[in-house]
Amino acid sequence: MLKTLGFVDVSEALPWRKCFSYTDEQLPGVCLTGARGKEGLTQKQLSELTGIPQRHISEMENGKRSIGKEIAKRLSKALNIGYKVFL
Repeated sequence: MLKTLGFVDVSEALPWRKCFSYTDEQLPGVCLTGARGKEGLTQKQLSELTGIPQRHISEMENGKRSIGKEIAKRLSKALNIGYKVFL
């Protein structure tokens, strides 16, 4: 992948999972937080856009609530990102 982007020496490249200490359970929440930040939205604003209670968004971002497929689709529409990153 790196070579297709123009990198010549990729011998010292690391898999991204070795660079970040997130577990598989934490990753959807981290993606949600990042996508929300990228769009410059607060949890409250995202709540208003999606109809998802702000408390639920907070719980999803902190890994205390899972993100199902239907919720992921609502979030993806509001955040301009593919829904599969939240699953």
